[in-house]
Amino acid sequence: MKLLRLPAAKVKLGVPLPWNVRDADERLLLSKGQVVDSQVQLDALLERGAFVDFEEAKAAESLLVSQSAISSPKRPVNLFSIWDDLPNEMRLLVEALREPIDAVERIQGFVRSLVDLVDKDVDIALYHAVRQENADLYFYGFSHSIQTAVLCLLIARRMNWPQPRVNSLMCAAISMNIPVLTLQGQMAKQDVPMRESQKNQIRRHPGEAHEWLQKAGVTDPEWLTAVLQHHERTDGSGYPQGLKEVAEIAVALRVADVFMAKISPRILRSALSIREAAKQLYEEDKGGPLSSAVIKEFGIYPPGEVVKLVSGETALVMRRAENPRCPKVACIIDAKGASITHTLHYDTALPEHAIAGKAPLPPNIARIPPERIYGYATVAPK
Repeated sequence: MKLLRLPAAKVKLGVPLPWNVRDADERLLLSKGQVVDSQVQLDALLERGAFVDFEEAKAAESLLVSQSAISSPKRPVNLFSIWDDLPNEMRLLVEALREPIDAVERIQGFVRSLVDLVDKDVDIALYHAVRQENADLYFYGFSHSIQTAVLCLLIARRMNWPQPRVNSLMCAAISMNIPVLTLQGQMAKQDVPMRESQKNQIRRHPGEAHEWLQKAGVTDPEWLTAVLQHHERTDGSGYPQGLKEVAEIAVALRVADVFMAKISPRILRSALSIREAAKQLYEEDKGGPLSSAVIKEFGIYPPGEVVKLVSGETALVMRRAENPRCPKVACIIDAKGASITHTLHYDTALPEHAIAGKAPLPPNIARIPPERIYGYATVAPK
């Protein structure tokens, strides 16, 4: 029997369980159909160490997907739906890696697919990272690894790193948190500060990931070093070893990791703005090449930023331009404050559509389909 940690986000209080719940020794704790009545009971299960059988979880997920397909209208396949599906694809990849056969090839294949997706439209990749209002926090660990890998790709390319090194960095981003991916989702959803047991798991994970990768057959020294050292800091305040001499590739991974974490929302805190996260990064890095690369990649007005136009309209940035102050935008609120239900694309290089400054997030931001911003269909054809 292959056991998976209890997927807490799939447990609905007061609703019959879709699978049996067991402990680490496969002893039955709760039978399929029983009910978890309270958050206290759920937390106790998680603290004790609760698991479900992989095959049972897979069957329950398949049933849920099939029921959803019958009851819900299909979303059209476009770059946004592909991006939204990636965290679950990574989850399936990680589950398959529990038997680490061909682990190196599987991770490298996932990275190649990610590079291809970024290259199809890098502005959509950035938009997806900036606008996370509808993100499922259960998948936070997987989403964060993917977004960190994307930023690693963009940083490394801007710094003209050779392709093998770019690949090593991206593979490290995808695999750096394998021991704590589920834990990251739990912590993103919890409304209390990190528990001591969670802190201990977090501090152990670089070493555990490094050890797992070695056993899985990874021999690339840069990949392994980046994973082991991605929480080290040159002042010695990092972990797990408190190093002061940190490999450049590990510093690059930490910069991307920390920046993406800052602009991602949690239950306990809102996401930092791109501008504030970039300011903090620049101050910490003292304007070094890595922080400069991040700032140049996102630009003054990155895709997904909400801006006010000189016309009084509010718009979402959709594409960067050669002039970083003049991106392409999609208008979402007219000058009178009314929502616009159809797409209006503006070139802010034109005086009548120029950007006056950053705007506060409109209350309906989570309900605006990104497909509409970019001119894709929002309803699948029959």
